Parts: sequence; structure tokens; C-alpha cells
Amino acid sequence: MPIYQYQCSHCNLCFELKQSFNAAPTASCPECQEMAYRLFSPVPVLFKGPGFYVTDHAKSQGKVKNSSN
Repeated sequence: MPIYQYQCSHCNLCFELKQSFNAAPTASCPECQEMAYRLFSPVPVLFKGPGFYVTDHAKSQGKVKNSSN
């Protein structure tokens, strides 16, 4: 089950709560028992490995000529 972050609308307390995916996005504050709402934050995206751009790890088309000849 995922852990969600909540913030109380009355006392602004932030807390985490372990809930199922289909649970309601509201909960009671552990301090004042008022309504708390689920917070959403962006998830970091990491691009690892080749293949995201055409120019990444491109193979050379021919041999490199030596300019000292």
C-alpha cells in the first residue's frame, strides 16, 4: 500500500498516512481531528541509458582521417 502525504486545513499540520489506492483522498488530522487533504508532489524522472536522443552514442559513418599525412 502506498504512503500519502496530507495537510490539515485547520492547523496546517503535514503528516503521512498509509492507505490503499482506492481510499478517499481525505483524512482526519491526528492533532485537531479536522479535515486533512491529500497533497500531490511531482515525481522525479530519471532518463538513464542511450536511446533518448538520435545523437546519443551515434556510431561514426566512416574512418576518421589522420590530418598529419
